[in-house]
Amino acid sequence: MQVAQALERLGGVSDRKGLLGLCSRRALDAAVANGSVARIARDRYALPAANEGRVAAARLRGVVSHLSAALAHGWKVKSPPAAPSVTVRRSRSRVDAQGVDLHWSMLTDVELAAGVTDPVRTVLDCARVLPFDEALAVADSALRSGAVSRSRLLVAASQSARTGRASAVRVARAADGRASNPFESVLRAIALDVPGLEVVPQGAVGVIGHADLTDARLRIAVEAESFEFHALPEAFRDDVRRYTAMTRRGWLVVRFVWDDAMHRPAYVRDALADVVALRSAEQAVRRHRCGAAARRPG
Repeated sequence: MQVAQALERLGGVSDRKGLLGLCSRRALDAAVANGSVARIARDRYALPAANEGRVAAARLRGVVSHLSAALAHGWKVKSPPAAPSVTVRRSRSRVDAQGVDLHWSMLTDVELAAGVTDPVRTVLDCARVLPFDEALAVADSALRSGAVSRSRLLVAASQSARTGRASAVRVARAADGRASNPFESVLRAIALDVPGLEVVPQGAVGVIGHADLTDARLRIAVEAESFEFHALPEAFRDDVRRYTAMTRRGWLVVRFVWDDAMHRPAYVRDALADVVALRSAEQAVRRHRCGAAARRPG
């Protein structure tokens, strides 16, 4: 796997250990040398988009914002921005926006000094303009990093500008730092749109452990299958045994690969809807049988 491709699958930002689980040291060093991957700190790497935002912001006398700001804060994203996102003050005019995703807004002195939007504002900016799955990946990453608290995010979303407020509130309510990566966040975003399915990230499955997503009421476990965690035979073996243990205890396990979640959301949504219908029908039959047994004369 190419280093840039591996980094994209890891959310656009990764430490050296995470990347070396998917590519060789020689390939990583070569990618840094040719500029396809940027080294943003010691043992910390990102796609070039992380630096492109700062270069564009400096040129336009603005700040890095939206997805570019998420990467600048070190958060993982579903996919890097097609162009650097920059926000300039509303009073600015005649700005050369060529090659830049440009926004106008009020900016604080702190943001101007830092060259990047505030963490909470970054999450809300993304929530207001991005599709739900992309915005949820950013919000989950922000909570996971500790730079943003869920309570502060909820308050800020409820008090945000009217335009886009509904989207911001939806993302804030759904955000959960327990999601391990954008893959899981995107998968959860799809699942949340399936009627009758109520999933939580890293839910417990009895004494077996945790699944990436669980609906305890329907006893459905949804797993995001990643090459990152199955690089070693032992990891693959342990997961197979874990899935078997879940099934033996009455859980229905559904597994999706990265490409499905990222590029085939309709397939994932339809598969989950079918599973919900199957499990709901099973539970209805079980309730009917129990009711019939209770009414039967002793």
